[in-house]
Amino acid sequence: MSMRAASVRGVIAVAFTVAGMCGLLKAQVATGGNTPSSALVTFTLDFPGSTPPHYAITVAADGNATYECNVKIEDDADEQTYKTEFEMSATNRERIFNWAKQAQYFAGKIDSGKRNLAFTGAKVLSYQDGQRSFQARYNYSSLEAVQQLTTLFQNVAGTLEHGRRLAYYHRYQKLALDDELKRMEAEAKNNQLSEIQGVAPVLQEIAEDTSVMNLVRARAKELLEMRK
Repeated sequence: MSMRAASVRGVIAVAFTVAGMCGLLKAQVATGGNTPSSALVTFTLDFPGSTPPHYAITVAADGNATYECNVKIEDDADEQTYKTEFEMSATNRERIFNWAKQAQYFAGKIDSGKRNLAFTGAKVLSYQDGQRSFQARYNYSSLEAVQQLTTLFQNVAGTLEHGRRLAYYHRYQKLALDDELKRMEAEAKNNQLSEIQGVAPVLQEIAEDTSVMNLVRARAKELLEMRK
């Protein structure tokens, strides 16, 4: 082989190596550093007697998220499944996967084991990617990372439940919108809501609906500003 040919092949090999490294770097940035792009974290809560009695939130490494719950539209109605999709903010997505890592991806026991604590619902945290698949059940955990995850997911669920009810009231009971938005405002100011952008479409619809009271429209606009 001539020295010129060897040199050309060397340049090509270097180019492919650099391109591969760039692709890897982009993948790591897109999925939060060392988090595999296929990774999923799921939180479920089953609490009979509460509203809703069951819900699940799944967050993917790229930020795509789903919320699913079982609800009764009316007290005497059959239970129905409600599902919505939203984009988890980059900040909370990073927190979720960092906390999952701190909790060893839920590979071990995370329940405190204390039996004298009030029952606050049967909770499950699960993690899966191409290499791992773990889940752990608990009522209460003394692990800081699990506590943080629980609070965040419950705040997200609260936000999306407001969105579900607002959509229903906007269509069927417009006079109920003001009270629902008042509660949502109070919870937002007390940092009890998260991912308000997940309900932005219904808030926008209410804000733009001239058949709704001006005060209600103003509340919806204020909440849309809070998402920023």
